[in-house]
Amino acid sequence: MLVLVAPGQGAQTPGFLTDWLALPGAADRVAAWSDAIGLDLAHFGTKADADEIRDTAVAQPLLVAAGLLSAAALGDIAPSAVAGHSVGEITAAAFAGVLDDTAALTLVRRRGLAMAEAAAVTETGMSALLGGDPEVSVAHLEKLGLTPANVNGAGQIVAAGTMEQLAALNEDKPEGVRKVVPLKVAGAFHTRHMAPAVDKLAEAASALTPADPEVTYVSNKDGQAVATGAEVLDRLVGQVANPVRWDLCMETFGKLGVTAIVEVCPGGTLTGLAKRALPGVKTLALKTPADLDAARELVAEHAQQA
Repeated sequence: MLVLVAPGQGAQTPGFLTDWLALPGAADRVAAWSDAIGLDLAHFGTKADADEIRDTAVAQPLLVAAGLLSAAALGDIAPSAVAGHSVGEITAAAFAGVLDDTAALTLVRRRGLAMAEAAAVTETGMSALLGGDPEVSVAHLEKLGLTPANVNGAGQIVAAGTMEQLAALNEDKPEGVRKVVPLKVAGAFHTRHMAPAVDKLAEAASALTPADPEVTYVSNKDGQAVATGAEVLDRLVGQVANPVRWDLCMETFGKLGVTAIVEVCPGGTLTGLAKRALPGVKTLALKTPADLDAARELVAEHAQQA
């Protein structure tokens, strides 16, 4: 049983699209997407520095484009389920057939702009907590006025709030937490600070005509499978201001009987979590085109068990 997953913001690194654009047809596809959304994806994926691609309005469409491009390079695959972390949910919606590629990129462009505008109101950010007991950590975060914006499982929670609150967290870690790691994001995503983006994203979503998922689509809201395209869109809109429950998504993968997980470009984060939370499940992260052959072998072996 194969699950295809897409990473969220913070996974991007300078130049990560360079090798992918050398694949046959890839540059033309990315150029067409760039024209459709008014953003030079090839430039940002090959030449832009870390600060430029940290910009929410750039990072989000860039990540969705990378996910779509790398999945297409795998060929015609048949996952049993799909999911994405945060903005990766839009990539997953395209994998499931809820949105076509252009609609997904149009929506994520509006999402990135709306969230960037919301983030500009107050200086905010996010930091990952490594280790510790989730219940203890969540209570400690709430005491500091922070939100557990991503509950990722495998001992990882991401805190979000103002920079002052995050600085206080760095000085006063929850009991058992080994390290607090600032993330390469430009705001406190999935918190009340993103509330202004919800209405703008709802307006953008209202112009789309979603199809029902062709495969099981697992939602960040509660880890549940979503049956209709309309509900997928509703959840995508509301999720920008609510916590990501990737821990519950992985619980659902386990209940579904997952045997393998492939994470699209820029892969690594979600497969790392799966290795700790889902022992025995085979994982593969698409980082460069050099990973494609191994990924195809894994897909061929495990998609047949779907």
